[in-house]
Amino acid sequence: MIQVVCGLIEDGGGRVLACRRPEGKHLGGLWEFPGGKVEPGESPEAALVRELREELGIETEVTGALTPVVWDYGRGPIRLIPFFCRIIAAGEPQPHEHDALEWVDAATCDRLHWAAADGPILAEWRDG
Repeated sequence: MIQVVCGLIEDGGGRVLACRRPEGKHLGGLWEFPGGKVEPGESPEAALVRELREELGIETEVTGALTPVVWDYGRGPIRLIPFFCRIIAAGEPQPHEHDALEWVDAATCDRLHWAAADGPILAEWRDG
């Protein structure tokens, strides 16, 4: 099973960052929490910090965890490990791997069309 991490990047105002996958990529046009695969020998937390640096050009720290989700998009199962995190250095996220970024709160997140594996994570965040 492939281990994948994602980050709910909090802005201090009750919002988290949503990222839209570009058309032409797997799950293109769907919104997700940013992240990626855990490399061999890498902790999930270190993988998330690395992935957010690569995908968004930001430095972050992990501040908490949510419940992992096992999902299969038809390519084999993944274990999606979600973490809360925050930006620790100056600078705004830049969409290096996505075609749009949007800060959403619990009241506005449902208007976006999310990737299915992110659904249980969204519900836990919104209801928590």
